[in-house]
Amino acid sequence: MTSEMVLYEVDGAGVASITLNDPDTRNSLSAEMLGGLLDAFERAREEEQVRCVVLASSHEKVFSSGGNLGGFAADVALVHKHFGSERFVVLFKLIGELGKPTICAARGHVLAGALGVALACDLIVASEQASFGTPEINVGTFPFMIMSLIYRNVPRKKVNEMLLLGERLSAQEALAAGIVNKVVPAEDFDAAVAEWAAKLASKSPVIMRLGKEAMRRQLDMPLDDALDYLRAQLTLALSTEDIVEGVTAFFEKRDPQWKGR
Repeated sequence: MTSEMVLYEVDGAGVASITLNDPDTRNSLSAEMLGGLLDAFERAREEEQVRCVVLASSHEKVFSSGGNLGGFAADVALVHKHFGSERFVVLFKLIGELGKPTICAARGHVLAGALGVALACDLIVASEQASFGTPEINVGTFPFMIMSLIYRNVPRKKVNEMLLLGERLSAQEALAAGIVNKVVPAEDFDAAVAEWAAKLASKSPVIMRLGKEAMRRQLDMPLDDALDYLRAQLTLALSTEDIVEGVTAFFEKRDPQWKGR
């Protein structure tokens, strides 16, 4: 079950909002916070009415400050620290395999491990007030857990700069680097997130699930293997009722009525 640290609600359009809600720690990714996120995303995956997930923060200035640094120096057996970091791996995989589109609503600063959580989402909408960075090197550590996600989203030389210098990027710099999809003024932020969430929630859930799985699976395949796999996925999509309904609705100039099968 989700806790007060992670809020969960679903609106009538099928948009699930998962909200980080631990302002006293600037939403640091403690074991409790990560556990709440895992519970919330698992719930969104299982609830059929959920068509889209928005990951947001209740803090006006910070999305998340990243991993809980106190845990790094805690007097805990090293093996248990190793076990604790597994929650990051499980969360990144869960978001990637969710079968439903995800938006990270970055109203404020997205730092350290939180950048990995944001990049695990399909889309990132940022407020002009947001910043992004991997400052771990400045406190004598390194962003090992999120490195693979950053290199899969951002050009290599830019990632090298981020990891080695530990400097923050503004929202506009993050947009230029390919970290975020859209930057909007603070007063337009909620409306911009809601607009994209509504669009995503309006799509066929079964085709969205097939498409998202294909996006994830083909990413690191050799070209010939990817083409064969994607051809098979197209054939599978052609077997659904929703693809027939979508094409029929297009020619009849009406909104499709998805059945999810």
